[in-house]
Amino acid sequence: MQQPLEPDRAKAGAEIKEFGALVFPQFPIQVISIIGQIEGHTNLPPENKATKYEHIIPQIVLIEQTPEVKGMLLLMNTVGGDVEAGLAIAELIAGMSKPVVSLVLGGGHSIGISLAVSADYSFISPTASMTVHPIRMNGTIIGVPQTFDYFNKMQERIVKFVCSHSRIAEEDYRRLMLQTGGLANEMGTVLVGKEVVDIGIIDEIGTLSGALAKLKSLAGLS
Repeated sequence: MQQPLEPDRAKAGAEIKEFGALVFPQFPIQVISIIGQIEGHTNLPPENKATKYEHIIPQIVLIEQTPEVKGMLLLMNTVGGDVEAGLAIAELIAGMSKPVVSLVLGGGHSIGISLAVSADYSFISPTASMTVHPIRMNGTIIGVPQTFDYFNKMQERIVKFVCSHSRIAEEDYRRLMLQTGGLANEMGTVLVGKEVVDIGIIDEIGTLSGALAKLKSLAGLS
């Protein structure tokens, strides 16, 4: 069997700078990072830390098609971002045949929750937080019933995705989402570390070593 080529270190540095990750396959575990705000169809201002969904999607497809890659580790520290872009990535990850483990570091807010639970097993660091809230409306809003229906359907997609890929019940997730008094000027709930596990969104409190050990176990590498 042909041995994997040693990666070019200069190229690796350039890829990390440009894409926030190594684009070439890593053996046997591939690492994907979701950092800052998830950028969708509209470019964010240059001062924003952003993860571009058009960078992430091809990497996931490459991992799925590379036999030497046995599993994927998803590292996350995100405030959320474009809902449809985040949900598209989450649906892609959930449909992978190879095991995926996610680890939330710092924060996994808003649509980041869908990304975290799309993995086969999820971890959160003890001090990391997650914010559950309704979809925010940005830009020009047309005040017609169809606008409400659109946002309601989008919200339903997110709720059903999260609840079908985690242990939290829909009624509990909606309660957290619509709770008042926890966030300034809007509805929602902030959960930290063990609270996220206790409510059933994330599987386990953990660190990098624990996430890697779990992924190697799921991939049959240990």
